[in-house]
Amino acid sequence: MPDEVPTPDEVWQLLIHVVGTRDRWKRRITERTGLPFSRIKILRTLRSGPMAVKQLAAAAAMDPPAATVTVNDLEQRGLVLRTVDPANRRCKLVSITESGREVLADALATSDPAPESIATLSDSERVTLRALLHKLDR
Repeated sequence: MPDEVPTPDEVWQLLIHVVGTRDRWKRRITERTGLPFSRIKILRTLRSGPMAVKQLAAAAAMDPPAATVTVNDLEQRGLVLRTVDPANRRCKLVSITESGREVLADALATSDPAPESIATLSDSERVTLRALLHKLDR
């Protein structure tokens, strides 16, 4: 019934269904940069500063072996650099290079148009939706 108060899980599932997974955007980024999206995810994570591979894996929600393979590939492409951690000489830190920043900027400049369902909302509905999303983003 439309007047029933939905559960938070019901609202969440509907939101996920409407928004989707951004697969089209990720595909566009891959086509634009020639890099798998997992590489872009690592570059984006490194914007906040150098990290050990284990930290990087956790921050990017990847398992450490996959993060290592990704970092190896990015390093071969000149997009990241490994250096000795001055605080722990047994550890290496991974940082993004200037070339990596350029690739990341290009990737993030890829358009991600709204789903048609959002485009059909009225101006006032979009204002209301934006206010609700800002409230959820706290």
